[in-house]
Amino acid sequence: MKLEKWIGRSEEVSDIATATPYAALSATFDRPAERPEIGTPLPGLWHWLYFLPLHRQSDIGPDGHARLGGFLPPVPLPRRMWAGSQFTFHKPLRIGDAMTRTSTIHDVTEKNGRTGRLVFVKVLHEIRREGESDIALTEYHDIVYRQAAQPDDVPPSPMAAPASSSWERKWVPDDVLLFRYSALTFNGHRIHYDRKYVTEVEGYPGLIVHGPMIATLLLDLLRHELPDAELASFEFRAVRPVFDINHFFVCGEPEPDGKTFRLWAKDHEGWLTMQATAVIRQGE
Repeated sequence: MKLEKWIGRSEEVSDIATATPYAALSATFDRPAERPEIGTPLPGLWHWLYFLPLHRQSDIGPDGHARLGGFLPPVPLPRRMWAGSQFTFHKPLRIGDAMTRTSTIHDVTEKNGRTGRLVFVKVLHEIRREGESDIALTEYHDIVYRQAAQPDDVPPSPMAAPASSSWERKWVPDDVLLFRYSALTFNGHRIHYDRKYVTEVEGYPGLIVHGPMIATLLLDLLRHELPDAELASFEFRAVRPVFDINHFFVCGEPEPDGKTFRLWAKDHEGWLTMQATAVIRQGE
């Protein structure tokens, strides 16, 4: 089957930015859990609390995702990971907003990597507020599909994270934290909560910490340091998996221009696991 045929396929989903998911994620990130008032801006990436994938139970595959086909192309590879994303924040989304997200398969690319066949799928999401033609948020979502783990697979060489940072926070990713984030994003992927599955079927040493959660924690670190800053753009790339068997850190460093910030995550040994760049608006 030619997966390129899926390029251009689109779907549209509507939702309302309600207060309870906001309060629940705030509590999960150890922030105050009060429900926000109507009009409160959503922090960066918290739009992932909405437009949830509501697949019927009978449509769920063995890995906890929806079965192959449908909107996403039927990639015949068993391991699926969120590789990264790029965002442009045109105008804020707020609690109480009725929103529509239009998703389009932007690109499908097949490659042969060090561990075998890889398929990259790039999805474009465009979010608009009800009654407005202008886009509020543009997101490109990069998904990578990989072959099953083999006994002779050699892991890639790790990269050292920067030796120092202006900001740093330690996180301990226990089962409860991963469960709560999975529940809030209605993410059934078993690699995040089913230890027997992730170790025996997919061959990982522990539960995998959600890439989107780490990306959100990077922006939460920036939000903690600059609570009034307005995001203009953000991009992140997953470099190395993070497992629940050890703690990890989210770190940040402002660039000299005062509007660009380097953000990254590192594991307990100091290896880089995610790198990101955020840009804020100034004087607008």
